[in-house]
Amino acid sequence: MKKLLALVIGSLALAATAQDWPGKPVKLVVPAPAGSSLDFIARTLGEKLRERWKQPVVVDNKAGAGGMLGMAVVAKAPADGLLLGIGFNGPIAFGPYMVKKMSYDPAKDLLPIVLTSSQPNVLAVPANNPAKTLPEYVAWAKQQNGKVSYASVGAGSSSHLTMELFRSTAGFEATHVPFAGSPPAGLSLASGETHGLFTVAPALLPLIQSGRIRLLAATSLQRMEGMAEVPTVAEQGYPGFEALAWNGLFAPVGTPPEVVARINADVNAVMQDAGVREAFAKQGLVIGGGTADSFKTFIAAEGRKWGAIIQKVGITVD
Repeated sequence: MKKLLALVIGSLALAATAQDWPGKPVKLVVPAPAGSSLDFIARTLGEKLRERWKQPVVVDNKAGAGGMLGMAVVAKAPADGLLLGIGFNGPIAFGPYMVKKMSYDPAKDLLPIVLTSSQPNVLAVPANNPAKTLPEYVAWAKQQNGKVSYASVGAGSSSHLTMELFRSTAGFEATHVPFAGSPPAGLSLASGETHGLFTVAPALLPLIQSGRIRLLAATSLQRMEGMAEVPTVAEQGYPGFEALAWNGLFAPVGTPPEVVARINADVNAVMQDAGVREAFAKQGLVIGGGTADSFKTFIAAEGRKWGAIIQKVGITVD
């Protein structure tokens, strides 16, 4: 009887914790610069969450080390739900396979809360490339005797790994040329310095609109909303091929499960807001959502998929 009473009292206390939370301003760490897509997501959601939580949501940009600097701050924070982070592929699913010594273990130090958005990459080529379709591009690349080079937005990025997965799948050789972000990578493509680039479409729009580059494929399983004219990799001879750039909310391990459930429910609700959905769509972002457990399962699958590619190619980042 005493054990049952203790369990009931404990459950009521935890429920009260979730109901009373946050009670103070919430800090949301963004491991990317102001003006980035992650920053946009954090500020868009933060404004709506402020209304629900009756507390400020303070966005704290901590860029550096491929996102690991910011996520380390989250991993080492008090587990009270008052400091959250918006993580993405690199410092969550790729890092453990690429970085020899991380200052945190994503699987042990961070709690997945909810997937906030995903975004396919697109394959872009210079406008003067003779290929008009993906099969034509692969055929062209195989004829270049190993002289093909491809740009990425950084070593170990989704941009980099997507091309490694594709060229491995399609069977052609290409040399990686990493750049510090989408602008210089896109310009290298437009000038003909490099011959291919996988990255998110919004970053390339000015070059597409000016006719300097051309899109051949998208890495989602279905065609992108707003770019239905761009066929997928999967429908052009590579069934099941998918490579998404994704992000989501995380808390330090030890955060009370009732608080995690409260945050998950509130973020899911906010992402159903028509204004939020419209804002995300304009940025080419596919709205996320779902349970914390489904996000955790998704991350584990992403780690297995990309870890195999990282180890096969031998990618390391110091």
